[in-house]
Amino acid sequence: MKFFVNSGCIGCGLCAGACPEVFEMTDEGLAKAIEDEVDGALLESALDAQSGCPVSAIEAQ
Repeated sequence: MKFFVNSGCIGCGLCAGACPEVFEMTDEGLAKAIEDEVDGALLESALDAQSGCPVSAIEAQ
């Protein structure tokens, strides 16, 4: 599964705090997801970050 952060991101940092292996904050203060496929133990953590996003800016494909 791949994750994407859409333009609705408000830069709160919750996703990067919940799953820093998949999400990071950019120099612009917004979140960005890694480009790699996420699976295994990281998948659960990334899905938790997605569900915790206050503006539903994280999409998965």
